[in-house]
Amino acid sequence: MKLNKDIIIAIDGHASCGKSTLAKQLASTLGYTYIDTGAMYRSVTLYAMQAGLITDHVHTQELINELNKIHIEFRYNAKLQKAETYLNGKNVEEQIRGMEVSDWVSPIAEIAEVRAHLVHLQQQMGKNKRIVMDGRDIGTVVFPQAELKLFLTASAQERARRRFLELKQKGQDVSFEQVLQNVEQRDRIDSTRAVSPLKPASDAIIIDNTNLNIEEQFAVAVSILSVRFGNGIDCLL
Repeated sequence: MKLNKDIIIAIDGHASCGKSTLAKQLASTLGYTYIDTGAMYRSVTLYAMQAGLITDHVHTQELINELNKIHIEFRYNAKLQKAETYLNGKNVEEQIRGMEVSDWVSPIAEIAEVRAHLVHLQQQMGKNKRIVMDGRDIGTVVFPQAELKLFLTASAQERARRRFLELKQKGQDVSFEQVLQNVEQRDRIDSTRAVSPLKPASDAIIIDNTNLNIEEQFAVAVSILSVRFGNGIDCLL
């Protein structure tokens, strides 16, 4: 299905609130490219961990000096029918989703030089439009000119529940309390950092999905597309 114009869809929101799920749905339906910016910050975090640049704190200047050695790309896996994240030529899709990376990704994302480096890469990816990009500052910093901006949120308890179930399904040994603490900590860091704090763009449409399932959230987003862009969208449902 095609829109009547090529656009950028920016999806921001809190940790574990379904941004990636919705972004993938919209990209698949519209034939757009999906770009997971969270995976980019997670990849930088994983690099820092593997390079010994995270001990009891982030060795910020050393990481800044290494940024030009960090190469991130997304490769489509036809068998799995999804894009996977590659760090310096290695598939790290599973590694970057673990709790250890989750515990450090927000402090890494606070570093201005890291954000500037990744924002530049993200803007290059979107220069021809026809993308759906999700993250924390897509509508406010990366693409303030995006034609559609959505901001997703849900209660911390509900987001922790979803994340807990996801991790348990992957066989990770975590407690709900540990996941909830991580979600709340990331909220605090993301919302209070000095550089590009998490907040809705002034023209973003806020979707609280605390009581919505995946299909209901998608229906809300398609309805928004229909109102905003009109012709040819209703039949996406």
